[in-house]
Amino acid sequence: MELTFEPLKNDLLLRAAQGQVVERPPMWVMRQAGRYLPEYHEAKGGRDFFECCRDPEVASTLTLQPIERYAGLIDAAIIFSDILVIPQAMGMVVEMIDKKGPHFPNPLKSPDDGQYEEVLQRNVNVAEELDYVYKAITLTRKKLAGRVPLIGFCGAPWTLFCYMVEGGGTKLFSQVKTWIYRYPEASKKMLQKIADICVEHLACQVRAGAQVVQVFDSWAGELGPASYKEFSEPYLMHISFMLPRKLASLNIDSVPKIVFPKGAWHALNSACSMGYDVVGMDWLQSPADAVKIRGSRNVTFQGNADPGILYGTKESITRAVEEMVNGFWVGSGNKGWIANLGHGITPGVDPDNLKFYFEEIHRLTKSS
Repeated sequence: MELTFEPLKNDLLLRAAQGQVVERPPMWVMRQAGRYLPEYHEAKGGRDFFECCRDPEVASTLTLQPIERYAGLIDAAIIFSDILVIPQAMGMVVEMIDKKGPHFPNPLKSPDDGQYEEVLQRNVNVAEELDYVYKAITLTRKKLAGRVPLIGFCGAPWTLFCYMVEGGGTKLFSQVKTWIYRYPEASKKMLQKIADICVEHLACQVRAGAQVVQVFDSWAGELGPASYKEFSEPYLMHISFMLPRKLASLNIDSVPKIVFPKGAWHALNSACSMGYDVVGMDWLQSPADAVKIRGSRNVTFQGNADPGILYGTKESITRAVEEMVNGFWVGSGNKGWIANLGHGITPGVDPDNLKFYFEEIHRLTKSS
């Protein structure tokens, strides 16, 4: 049964993502629905993080909080979920430890550990396993009532594989480096399996009501140029190539696709040719240099201020916005930029500083 929703009143992000000339750059930020907001903690209550993800009513409430707080300043909602729902769907246990982050009690240790083959061979019914994500998306689209578009997302295969092997966040990446340099073929089989599930998951999100999708490769910067081309890029390209075909097979129109290979500054040129409409970038990249690398290709950039500016003074926020506006927007013919941060909002940020950040983007792009 085809779902019906209210018409979109603000389609600025969709037009910008398609490379159209727009009246101003659209804006949203990663992790905009999160723990920096007092109302987040109120709505979350005593539930743990994944409980919130699995409850469509709670997930939709959290998704809408920044839209309501920053009404008129923000141009997209992103569904409250997590990249690690995919390893969970693949049969792995993932817990969210307070003040520490995600934890896999039993990570993949080697291709011979028994679990590797079990996870690889598991027939994952994505629509069933992650049904709670799709219910949250449909409910959120209805509650949005066309105010702004809704973004769905997944983690990139390389980033998910890092978590599945390391067992959580890490500074050394010693386990996943052991895998790719000692067991490269086994690593690639798992990366391909994850990539296929990503395609399914994104297609299900679009069917449920997502109007844009983003692939988060949060650990792309842990790979050097040659290793990135071997263990990250092919799987990002697989998602970009296969998702429109999957949607077509379901008689669903394609949607704009965003890729975010965080830290992989060396890959910006190739990222602009991977078939994604939008390339997200972190603060390690100069906006003006990025525009030169893009050249005449019809790709929109998303980013890229250091989230740390939100801890700073209003003057430092203004300076960061000016650098982005001058680099991404001025001289680009009023197209090719979605304003964002270079990664997600960090805890302890004053919500009013984010408001000022949005207001400065509006102010400095109003007359251009």
